[in-house]
Amino acid sequence: MPATVYLIPTVLSEGATDCLPAYILAAVKQCNVFFVENERTARRYLKSIWKEMVIDDYEWFNMKEVTREVEAGFLQKIKEEKGIGIISEAGCPGVADPGQTLVHLAQQKGVTVKPLVGPNSILLALMASGMNGQRFQFAGYLPIDLAQRAKAIKALEAESKQKDCTQIFIETPYRNNQLLETLLKTCQPQTQICIAADITSEEEFIQTKTVQQWKNALPQLHKRPVIFLLYAGL
Repeated sequence: MPATVYLIPTVLSEGATDCLPAYILAAVKQCNVFFVENERTARRYLKSIWKEMVIDDYEWFNMKEVTREVEAGFLQKIKEEKGIGIISEAGCPGVADPGQTLVHLAQQKGVTVKPLVGPNSILLALMASGMNGQRFQFAGYLPIDLAQRAKAIKALEAESKQKDCTQIFIETPYRNNQLLETLLKTCQPQTQICIAADITSEEEFIQTKTVQQWKNALPQLHKRPVIFLLYAGL
């Protein structure tokens, strides 16, 4: 049987497995080898959805950095016609994730790639934001330098207004508060900002307010997984 690459979604919040479709387990059982962003958490995740799984019966590759050795291992497993699972740290592999590089290799080799439905923080945040879901873009991480960051935010705000699109971006959890502070200092008072924190967890917090409204009630975002959305409208 030819190799198949399964893009296996994982939880956004540890233990929040109730949002996972049942067919993910069936796909896991088709795999012989896993390429994962973090082996420890991937192993724990798979045991949480399949308690009988014998972890040591499978081959494991760390893809946090997709080196030539990792690429070579991936291509070898394709050649061996293995069932290959790709698991990222949170949400869906290949989206803001190193798994994309391996999927690109699989496509080049004409291998079947099966994306599986699961929680994606970017889309869940957009769905709940009330912002434009017809036109949006994901900008990833903004610059760390304060001057460059403010410049990037102004550019995103101007583009949102010009194109009537939603801008989506993220930050390292311990810098969330600083990013929010820069957003509120940089953007126009009526620009909308959505803060989507701890999605799918018991502490889930998703609210959309104008910059002016946020200034009156700042949430505490330190070390929380957050998606930021910006919408300046037409």
